[in-house]
Amino acid sequence: MSAAPLVDSHCHLDSARFDADRAAVLERARAAGVSAIVNIGCDLAGSVRSLGLAATHADVWATVGVHPHEAKDAPPDFDDELLRLSAHPRCVAIGECGLDYHYDHSPRDVQRAVFVRQIAVARRAHKPLVLHIRPADGADAFGDALQLLLAEGGRDCGGVFHCFTGSAAQARRALDLGFLVSFPGVVTFKDAGELPEVARLVPLDAMLVETDAPYLAPVPQRGKRNEPAFVVHTADAVAALGGHDRLALHQATGDNARRLFHLR
Repeated sequence: MSAAPLVDSHCHLDSARFDADRAAVLERARAAGVSAIVNIGCDLAGSVRSLGLAATHADVWATVGVHPHEAKDAPPDFDDELLRLSAHPRCVAIGECGLDYHYDHSPRDVQRAVFVRQIAVARRAHKPLVLHIRPADGADAFGDALQLLLAEGGRDCGGVFHCFTGSAAQARRALDLGFLVSFPGVVTFKDAGELPEVARLVPLDAMLVETDAPYLAPVPQRGKRNEPAFVVHTADAVAALGGHDRLALHQATGDNARRLFHLR
């Protein structure tokens, strides 16, 4: 059990994969020392579900947004609806939103247009952004996202690059923009790319940890359905890679999440 209050800064507890045991999942998270969970909206219906979970559980908070995969299905007035939902007292951010050039489930021009409109929502709502950025070979989603953030005033909102799996150079660009970097369970994998270097690079006051549950369970739980309690393994791996005391990292990442999302 963690002695310091961790925050799972990004998960999807509204997923049907938790329907059978959601209450037990929450209890296991609390027993593991997870003091708060940020549940993520990926479309309008999911955003409503996210708010419903947050309204029901005092340690769950919600975001509202349209994932780039879902951008093609966003209704014409989706941004007005997101702005309305963002006024809910349990809503702490806009997203996850951004660009995904790896799967291209939505056309890239549509992804960019929907992303720009969500930056505008975040500015109007005075909420930070939760960013999903995934590049593809020969397609720089990260560079495109940075350009749009700068052009549309997203830097003023602040936020987090969720599930960061990019390069050290990209991490520096995210930090220079004033955004936080969130480490997923991928940091525990043998094939973690540059994430060990990124864990050594990112300062304690600029990092978050997350599960992205039910996806990407960390070692030693890899292959299982991920859940918020497992964020302890990710946090401990980042601490070891960065040479930090584990409880100091638990405390710092929790404090960073509470500051970014204004968790009370």
